[in-house]
Amino acid sequence: MFAIGCLALIVLPLAGLALGGFLAGPTGAKWGAGIGFAIALGLCGVTGYALVAAARRR
Repeated sequence: MFAIGCLALIVLPLAGLALGGFLAGPTGAKWGAGIGFAIALGLCGVTGYALVAAARRR
């Protein structure tokens, strides 16, 4: 589960960059990459929290 969050840090900004560039040009590519990175950081935080919570239960 933790690996999904780390992989998302690479995949989501690149996907946002490509989609934003396709839909709105260079400015959209920057916004798409930024939004993808923000979502990836949130996902990484959630998976990190889940990992810590699971470790505390043991």
